[in-house]
Amino acid sequence: MTFTPQRLRLLTGATLPDGSVVDVTIDGETVVKIETAGSSSPSAGSPATGDPAVLDLRGFVLLTAPADPHAHLDKALSWEAIRPPMGDLVSAITSWREYARTMTVDDIATRAREQILRMLANGTTSIRTHVDILLGDEPLRGAEALVRVRDELRGLVDLELVALAGPDVPDADIEAALDLGVDLVGGSSHLAPDPSADLQRLLAIAARRGVGVDLHTDESLAGAITLDEFAETVADWTVPVSAGHCVRLGTVDAEARDLMIAAVKKADIGIIANPITNLYLQGWEHPVSMPRGLTPARQLLDAGVRLAAGADNVRDPFNPLGRSDALETTMLMVTAGHLTIDEAYTSVSDGARSVMALPEAGARVGAKAELLAVKGTSLADVTANAPADRYVIHAGRLVARSRSTVEVAVPLPDPALLTETR
Repeated sequence: MTFTPQRLRLLTGATLPDGSVVDVTIDGETVVKIETAGSSSPSAGSPATGDPAVLDLRGFVLLTAPADPHAHLDKALSWEAIRPPMGDLVSAITSWREYARTMTVDDIATRAREQILRMLANGTTSIRTHVDILLGDEPLRGAEALVRVRDELRGLVDLELVALAGPDVPDADIEAALDLGVDLVGGSSHLAPDPSADLQRLLAIAARRGVGVDLHTDESLAGAITLDEFAETVADWTVPVSAGHCVRLGTVDAEARDLMIAAVKKADIGIIANPITNLYLQGWEHPVSMPRGLTPARQLLDAGVRLAAGADNVRDPFNPLGRSDALETTMLMVTAGHLTIDEAYTSVSDGARSVMALPEAGARVGAKAELLAVKGTSLADVTANAPADRYVIHAGRLVARSRSTVEVAVPLPDPALLTETR
């Protein structure tokens, strides 16, 4: 079922994460007033009026809408078609590359569109997705598909594209992707035969084009380290710069870790954790005491580094599962990353928006009206239960709504009572 995006001007009776119950006034795309629930002026309308610009949020927790800083929409929902072996990063890359030879622009666009709409229905209103620059005669198939879908869904969700280029991808193909409308330069230099040379190649392209960079960085438990050189090279840059995964940062000794974190902070690199994919891909070679495949979120936050978390891969060779729901990522940042619930949700909302260089959003005066209302009593409640009942607001408009019905059978009568009534 679909509906036309609905302009909103008043949200009533919403519970904020701090427990306060408020009315929120929206003017266009901006939150302009927050008052104690019930104190809005009569002219603003009320839930009883049937005014479509007024949304009754009694019984709902109102949050900053999630922003996903690290997706792979060109790969999403391909698991069933590929049926890859369960395994580590190299196995996933191999099976994906074999399948990618068969993909068309239409195939990629269809899966990407479906995945975006699943994420939107769950509350995500901004997505940064990596898109592979493919090998062969048609290297821009993924980029063409994602540019098409971005244009189709404009007004419902904001989509930012990163050219994901392996070390064997020619510079000309990366440049062509940027010409097509891809926004940032990406890659995975730690996997290159010469990690430093590939890192400098990608950064040189970004510098020449004046665009931002979002690199897959050191995605292994014991492999190459490039984050320190990355930080040193971009220390004076003014465009957005971020590093995804950074698993290796979580496995070096404390002294080396803290030195790299200090360099990251100085260069103002945003770090993006990807818990579900890294927990799946890392550690297969350890039959006992399997280590976490995560960046050190606690130490990064304590050092003042901008931290985000993304869902990364969803139902593809790099991760066979995933609910397309930022509350799943939130839960994993608590259980595996050992953040508080508030910190974990910030990593998928305000923290993600900061890393993505998006304007401030949420239930704050002057912020963008990018909001998610979830049925429940508190942030802990909705994170734990992930209720399906939700309202999603993008640019001040209601763009998705979900309602669920739950029925549970009554207990069967006590057999003894049945006997007595015969």
